[in-house]
Order: sequence, then C-alpha cells, then structure tokens
Amino acid sequence: MWIEGVCRELCDAAEFVAIVTNGDDGPHVVGNWGDYMRRLGIKDDTIVFPAGHYHQTEKNLRKNNRVQLLMASKKVQGSRSPGQGCVITGRGEILSSGAVVDAVKAEFPWARGAFVIHVENVQTQL
Repeated sequence: MWIEGVCRELCDAAEFVAIVTNGDDGPHVVGNWGDYMRRLGIKDDTIVFPAGHYHQTEKNLRKNNRVQLLMASKKVQGSRSPGQGCVITGRGEILSSGAVVDAVKAEFPWARGAFVIHVENVQTQL
C-alpha cells in the first residue's frame, strides 16, 4: 500500500493539489482540486484527475512521464507544527478513451480525458 497514514489523511483533506511535470523549458506546474481527486476515488497506487486543458502537461508526459504531486492541509497535524504536506511521486498519463475516461466523463462532463498517476513513492514534508 502506497497512500496510507498521514498521506492518506492529506488526500482526504487537501483543497488543492499542485502537479509538476518536466518539459524542455524545465518544470511545469498545474493544479487540480482535491475534491475532484476524492470524487473519482483514490486507490493505494493510483490517483485519477479529470483532464481539462493540460496540453503542456500532456506534451511533457509524452517525453518524460515522471510526475510529482504536492498537497497540504492545516487540518492534518504535522510533526512539528499545525498542518502537514505530502509529496507523491509517480508516472502519469493522460487517457482519452477507456473505462477510466468513461468514469471521469460521467462525473465531469467537461473533461477531455483522465489524468492518471501511477504512484511510486509517498513522502511527508518535514
């Protein structure tokens, strides 16, 4: 199990998730809402977001599918202060068809596809 403990609490509490991919010009940051992630269901090793635009993100993923997510919340107690953060590292892809996309579009009709992150590492921020 990858997403458990404090990081699971953060997935359940985060309002916003920052998503970082790497392109020819360096890091590219986009975001998505935590409740979108929760509405689609968070698995132990997979996170799915609705993909709206994400054109640069998709271009980056074609060359280098590494992705990092950063989420934080003051609702989750940190080790030294109120609030905690978590970085999730994995490999991402944007899908335009299939069962996952059908589920995303059923919940978010405006989505052009599904942004799927295959989790490889989860680490709290100190």
